[in-house]
Amino acid sequence: MAIEDRIENLAKLRAESQQGGGEKRIAAQHDKGKLTARERIAHLLDEGSFEELDPFVTHRATEFGLGEKKFLGDAVVTGYGKVNGRLVYLFAQDFTVFGGSLSEVVAEKICKAMDLAVKNGTPFIGLNDSGGARIQEGVESLAGYGEIFLRNTLSSGVIPQISVIMGPSAGGAVYSPAITDFVFMVKGTGQMYITGPDVIRAVTGEEVTLEQLGGAMVHASQSGNCHFTAESDQECLDMVRQLLGYLPQNNMEEAPLVETSDDPNRRDEELLHIVPDDATKAYDMKEVIRMVMDSGGFMEVHEHFAPNIITGFARLGGRAVGIVAQQPSVSAGCIDIDAADKAARFVRFLDCFNIPIITLCDVPGYMPGVDQEYGGIIRHGAKLLYAYSEATVPKATVITRKAYGGAYIAMGSKHLRGDINYAWPAAEIAVMGPDGAVNIIHKETIQQSQNPEETRRNLVAEYREKLANPYVTAARGYIDDVIDPRETRPRLIKALEMLQNKRDSTPPKKHGNIPL
Repeated sequence: MAIEDRIENLAKLRAESQQGGGEKRIAAQHDKGKLTARERIAHLLDEGSFEELDPFVTHRATEFGLGEKKFLGDAVVTGYGKVNGRLVYLFAQDFTVFGGSLSEVVAEKICKAMDLAVKNGTPFIGLNDSGGARIQEGVESLAGYGEIFLRNTLSSGVIPQISVIMGPSAGGAVYSPAITDFVFMVKGTGQMYITGPDVIRAVTGEEVTLEQLGGAMVHASQSGNCHFTAESDQECLDMVRQLLGYLPQNNMEEAPLVETSDDPNRRDEELLHIVPDDATKAYDMKEVIRMVMDSGGFMEVHEHFAPNIITGFARLGGRAVGIVAQQPSVSAGCIDIDAADKAARFVRFLDCFNIPIITLCDVPGYMPGVDQEYGGIIRHGAKLLYAYSEATVPKATVITRKAYGGAYIAMGSKHLRGDINYAWPAAEIAVMGPDGAVNIIHKETIQQSQNPEETRRNLVAEYREKLANPYVTAARGYIDDVIDPRETRPRLIKALEMLQNKRDSTPPKKHGNIPL
């Protein structure tokens, strides 16, 4: 055969490999409001940058009628390309081919791309849309999942790993996303569950729909398995591109420095009055974040889960930073089980990838209650202490109002190797709030007083002045400075500049034993 004929044959085969399961299945995908695997890749990556791997691979099964049904590339598209000029590796499961099910060769294709991502130090992205393991292949498909899980684990903390749930993800398929750093889900089409509604009905008698069981908002607000939700495939992929802009390529690099037109010395007058004089009144910490960060930008992580604590990405002076902050308008910003898990996981991610941690603290304490105690608030709360303690990246904390008890320690305090710790002038730092402290310390004095309420008010004022104000803490060096709220942005930017060459370490060990 002449070379020209071979080239022509190659072109035909390549065109065939790009047709997925055929026009009817592609139309069915579109009817569900979903893009195809290749359309998703094209939307995510810079135009013309995608290079495919293994387009001619086919499955090896011969049983149960699969031998005659083969599609070039099988049920996944893998390769590499660029997002905003930076290299990434990825896979996109193709639901039009055998329902995107995972076969032996599909797993091999994914693993090859994952190995290359680690070797080249680039983020790895999985676009998930699959019915699960290919039943006809039996244990080979299960082994394939195991190989993927192993690579997810070994790559953790080495390269950023992002999972995007754009269709069903069932059974063992959900564990790969669970190991990765961030999970995106598309509302209405993205679903994750271990067992489907039919099995649940048979075992427990419960009636539940797919969306109620494993939809995007269920995982975003209830289980905490989902970090970001989107209305469509396109919006979801745009959000992935946005997230990648905050991240380094790998654990040996820094996040990209971005030019900003926002004056690093900018002062915001609204910060002077955003915290109410009444300590019992709430305010929105997200407003503080937007006033301090570059151009008000903030990409919140886990927005709908444990909203009493805020996590997310922003920039200060062009530098990517991670934000951990109380939300006083939800449960007074108390740290409960879910909040501790959420914040600890995020702090550990930031530490893995050299992203400074900015902590904004207004915390009355850990959440009280029998359900919290029985649920393990001691163990879960310890995760946050552990995460901050082991983190070696630059850590800067600002106490905006309250910092009481063990929660004061947990929120990036000097005692957990915080580098720069500031407080606003009205901050209260103590074992507990002045009201509660006075009720315990001076219980008899108040009861024996002729005017108990006035006596209590005077004692509260005395406690606040002598023990709870930030200058007492600053006198011990636990706070580096008490600052004008309007100076928060420039002071934090200067702190990050000072800390940019920070070197810190932990004792030599295989790994620690975080209280999971």
